[in-house]
Amino acid sequence: MSWSDWIRTVEIEPSLRAADASRVADQVDVLLRAGARVFHLDLGDGQFGVLQALAPAVHRAGGVLDCHLLTEEPEREFEALRVAGADSVTVQFELCSDHADVAEQARAAGFAGVGLALGSETPPEAAGDVADAFDLVGCGTAAPGVSAPDFLPESLERLQALRTLLPAHVHVQADGGIDHDNVRSAYDAGADLLVAGSSIFGREDLPRSYRRLVQLLA
Repeated sequence: MSWSDWIRTVEIEPSLRAADASRVADQVDVLLRAGARVFHLDLGDGQFGVLQALAPAVHRAGGVLDCHLLTEEPEREFEALRVAGADSVTVQFELCSDHADVAEQARAAGFAGVGLALGSETPPEAAGDVADAFDLVGCGTAAPGVSAPDFLPESLERLQALRTLLPAHVHVQADGGIDHDNVRSAYDAGADLLVAGSSIFGREDLPRSYRRLVQLLA
């Protein structure tokens, strides 16, 4: 299995960073039953407990765990991350010295998908020379370090630039500030993976919030 198998033209990825830690398993179960397939999880060094706890139920339901590893020398964590249940790993552009080599090591570790994330201040052109080594390139679409970040207006231009620069087989991921007001614009700009956090988990009716995002892309 790979991203070409997981993605249904476009995917809304609930961001587990925004979930309620005290009941994240129940929230994931509710979203799986609502039709969510791919879940996004930001992880630092060795922070794999939540992933390990959720992976069996997600996989039994046919779901996928897309993990963004926010650490220097991410290859040191690949084996532990894969054992914990990650299906796809994304590394941070700014934290890697040899992007193609890191991608090769990720595939050797057994990940079905490998991604590269660009910080909100890194130009899309930076990914051009190494994009072929990856399945997706993620674009930070909100200011970092904010619990409920706002979508940056300039992100639409960055997403358009990425879609133009990248090979057709490489997916574009928008990560940060995705909500019901901008999800369609981000999709039209070229993103086919849209990471949504507070716009799902910050609302009382999770299934309705998720389905509304999906409907806006129809």
